[in-house]
Amino acid sequence: MSIFHSPFGWIQLVLFTGILLVLTKPMGVYLTRVLDPKGKTFLDPVLRPVEKLLYRIFGVNPESEQAWQGYTMSLLIFSLIGFVMTYGILRLQHLFPLNPQGLGPLSEHLAFNTAVSFTTNTNWQSYGGESTMSYLSQMVGLSFHNFASSAVGIAVVGALVRGIARHTAKTIGNFWVDIVRIHLYLLIPFCLVYAVFLTSQGVIQNFNPYVTARLVEPAAIETVKRDVPGEGIMERKVEEVSIPQGPVASQEAIKILGTNGGGFLNANSSHPFENPTPLSNFIQILSIFLIPAGLTYHLGRMVKDQGHGWTVLSTMFVLFLAAFLICWWAESAGNPRLHEIGIDPALGNMEGKEVRFGVFNSALYAVVTTVASCGAVNSMHDSFTPLGGMIPLMNIQLGEVIFGGVGAGLYGMLVFVVITVFIAGLMIGRTPEYLGKKIEAYDVKVSVLFLMVPVLTILGLTAWAAVSTWGTISLNNSGPHGMSEMLYAFSSGAGNNGSAFAGLNADTPWYNTLLACAMLLGRFFMIVPVLALAGNMVQKKRAAGGGVSFPVSGLMFASLLAGVILIVGALTFFPVLSLGPIVEHMLMLKSGSLF
Repeated sequence: MSIFHSPFGWIQLVLFTGILLVLTKPMGVYLTRVLDPKGKTFLDPVLRPVEKLLYRIFGVNPESEQAWQGYTMSLLIFSLIGFVMTYGILRLQHLFPLNPQGLGPLSEHLAFNTAVSFTTNTNWQSYGGESTMSYLSQMVGLSFHNFASSAVGIAVVGALVRGIARHTAKTIGNFWVDIVRIHLYLLIPFCLVYAVFLTSQGVIQNFNPYVTARLVEPAAIETVKRDVPGEGIMERKVEEVSIPQGPVASQEAIKILGTNGGGFLNANSSHPFENPTPLSNFIQILSIFLIPAGLTYHLGRMVKDQGHGWTVLSTMFVLFLAAFLICWWAESAGNPRLHEIGIDPALGNMEGKEVRFGVFNSALYAVVTTVASCGAVNSMHDSFTPLGGMIPLMNIQLGEVIFGGVGAGLYGMLVFVVITVFIAGLMIGRTPEYLGKKIEAYDVKVSVLFLMVPVLTILGLTAWAAVSTWGTISLNNSGPHGMSEMLYAFSSGAGNNGSAFAGLNADTPWYNTLLACAMLLGRFFMIVPVLALAGNMVQKKRAAGGGVSFPVSGLMFASLLAGVILIVGALTFFPVLSLGPIVEHMLMLKSGSLF
């Protein structure tokens, strides 16, 4: 089936694009007010007294700002305290209330992995939520970080934009003020409304024990004990199933709006209790892009060059659209080997997809969540065609700067802007400038450090796993698809995405520990260079005569910026992609054709 024969898909894509563009400016204006300590919002009459009370309780002076070193230290301390709290809750959840299923404590390595995962806004899950986490662990341990880690990302980009917008200054804001305001005026009120909408669509929100239902016909389930020599295939009869319950809607709202992605249930947003209707699905993908898109308008407003903000947004959108069209085409074309045995080609590749969403919405959701650093899934990427599955993988490896996570996407894109301006300066033989500020060796060094952290982490850990027994024994597939599963796991961890190919058993001491290390490197070893860049930019003088700076708006700059992003990704990851999805695609075509 060709994507050109899917009018309803095109109509939905146009609708999605139109609504997103309409909401970008008002969201950007509101974000500017939230990130301004003295900014006024429509919630001030209710929340301003609460804000002042919180400052008094925590001893924060809202009039005092921090240099980048102080801002960074505050951020790291805040994240460390949250990590320790969550680790303790997960290890002791059997002693706490709101555990109607009597679930036991998590193992040391799984608790470490999960606490790191949610602290870093990755939300990688080596567990099934309904069979592992108590209600209290979900609400307090995990949902806390869904809010806190999202707020950290927005705070960092707010600090970087201040560093770019200000000149001859020393401070980039107050971390504690940013965190309080982002929670009070943005994340909490928006998620309250959002959760109510989700419950109206059928997302559950309760504290009931799980419901047991008897099957009309008992089912026989075969289990392969790959990791236990001599066990082989075991069969068990299932006569009843447990239907999970819990406070899902409240976690679902921040999971999506904060581009977290950690599902209350193991099936994530493919489960009808998390994403029950086409409308809830559409609002979810729109919500994922809402704050990242608004931040681009905030950038233009702060640097007093709205054209630059729109250019950054346009670059993001064009790269997103290209990725989506390739993924949609690949999934619509399906698998020629299945067509040969009688599967209707008009259905496309429906393996691993919910019928209520179909190929279009599955491909769109996969691309939106992987360009936006959100690990939510409404289909299983492991079941995508090789090229269809390669697109989400590449989206993560490009740094998830195509919209990206809340805050993280824009500050990653601004690092690419600095690199692009530097390259442009070399091309025309003059000192590179960005918005009137000279780009110097220090700026380029910290930007390159930012780009190298995920590269070394992803490639290094994947190579180690590929030659180790602990790495290959957890695979459900051998050959190039198994390679893709390992590569996707470490890309997802280092890219702070959290989604998975779903064909890898990652709940082992090796994988839990190393994936946690990848998440820490991919979050904090990249935030520190960003804040160092902000600290250096804020001190610079703005050159006299803005016309001498390299133009950072318009088609030429957008093309150059997109080219740098693609070239860096292609040169870095194309060899390893050739060993995984590209080889698998060639093998799939061996006995058929996609055309």
